[in-house]
Amino acid sequence: MSSITVLPQVRETGAALSRIPRVLSIAGSDPSGGAGIQADLKSIAAHGGYGMAAITALTAQNTRGVQAVHVPPAAFLAQQLDAISEDITVDAVKIGMLGEAAVIEVVRAWLEKARPAVVVLDPVMVATSGARLLQESAEAALRALLPLADLITPNLAELAVLVGEEQQSTWAGALDQGRRLARATGATVLVKGGHLAGRDCPDALVDTSGRLSAEVVELPGERVATWNSHGTGCSLSSAMATIQARLGHWEASLREVKPWLAGALAASGQLSVGTGNGPVHHFHHQDVPRPEGAFARQLWADAEDYLEDIFALPFIQALAAGNLSESEFAYYLAQDAIYLNGYSRVLARTSALAPTEAEQLFWAGSAQQCLEVESELHRSWLSTRPAQGGLGPVTKTYVDHLTAASASGSYAVLTAAVLPCFWLYAEVGRTLHAGFVAAGEPAGHPYADWLRTYADEAFAAATRRAVAIVDEAGRNASETERTAMVTAFRHSCRLEVEFFDAPRLHS
Repeated sequence: MSSITVLPQVRETGAALSRIPRVLSIAGSDPSGGAGIQADLKSIAAHGGYGMAAITALTAQNTRGVQAVHVPPAAFLAQQLDAISEDITVDAVKIGMLGEAAVIEVVRAWLEKARPAVVVLDPVMVATSGARLLQESAEAALRALLPLADLITPNLAELAVLVGEEQQSTWAGALDQGRRLARATGATVLVKGGHLAGRDCPDALVDTSGRLSAEVVELPGERVATWNSHGTGCSLSSAMATIQARLGHWEASLREVKPWLAGALAASGQLSVGTGNGPVHHFHHQDVPRPEGAFARQLWADAEDYLEDIFALPFIQALAAGNLSESEFAYYLAQDAIYLNGYSRVLARTSALAPTEAEQLFWAGSAQQCLEVESELHRSWLSTRPAQGGLGPVTKTYVDHLTAASASGSYAVLTAAVLPCFWLYAEVGRTLHAGFVAAGEPAGHPYADWLRTYADEAFAAATRRAVAIVDEAGRNASETERTAMVTAFRHSCRLEVEFFDAPRLHS
């Protein structure tokens, strides 16, 4: 779907920002890979940056906690920093664990000399476990470093220490402390609600110097139910540094980073790392269902061509931009509601033909999801709009094709026929949602709910499962049956393209 252009090599200059932000993390090392430098580099890479690292401290830690900290000579950190900035333009800096006063002084001197455009300071003082990660004698040095930061990202315990007060248990109290820290430092403060009790998990940018659209820019959110939050603060701050280097706007950066981090927490269980507080899944958003087996790769080669056709459709382009006419979207939703009813019946038939109980349960659950969850968006949106007519020609053709595949008696052919509605929708939804988030999730976008629905991680996980089932069915099928699977898959892909184009033809 995309091409790669190789440009002649040129000598780097600081005259313009590189297409790929060059982001330096100055932080401690976590040998378990979940926090510190290791988390920073993953986070930077996950957001399209080129990550670099100057290590301030070595730790002995795992998912159960920090056992020991070793701080190398501060003079060696100075050598690391000078070596990088003498050769490489640094577009953004993320500062994490510093450990002791001598290290902080080295970082301060380097910042004053190098003057990087973006500085995000995560004042690592207290771990989530409660362990102290900064010597108390170094707290004064850290406070003196804060005014050199553009963005400060403390957790609630660190925020309280920095303003010399007790840790707040309410969001309003945390915001008040954020205001005081912003006034004292002149920096923007990211107040994080992750350690508050309750279901809500808001974040807010606080700035008292007029750089934001308001003194407090709040983004609501819901808490993700997981024990795996190791390195969350590190990951958030390095992601903010990377995106800020590209966008130059703190609010837009947070609007891109916050849903990514929520997804990283939600997908953390996929990693199965450690027996304690595990890491987040930094690359979950790139975990679009991709084929692993040879047969799935064969199908994906076809799917990419059809996806290119879908993204070129005026309907999809207008949907992404938010200027699609309401009549076209209403027709699309009305037809999709009809289609989902038929599709759920076909999925139920797929469940009946499945050879294992696990696959039976998967297809049956997917059929129920169609009726109970996805159709609800259609019903609620259409309930306040005029009736959109009956069964459209493309919808009828698509449902008839799936019904014929279900009547064939071949489980393998049927799975291939129903796969594009998972696979192509997952890719279309992910791509459109990524563009929506990058645009700052504009409040007036009329189709925001649709974009969020099909970028859901649960839907992506279901798609991965469907791909794996079809791949296994293809491996076990005869050559004749595999050919029939490919034919059924391609036919469904073509009908997916026509389905997205039908509203334009109807209007």
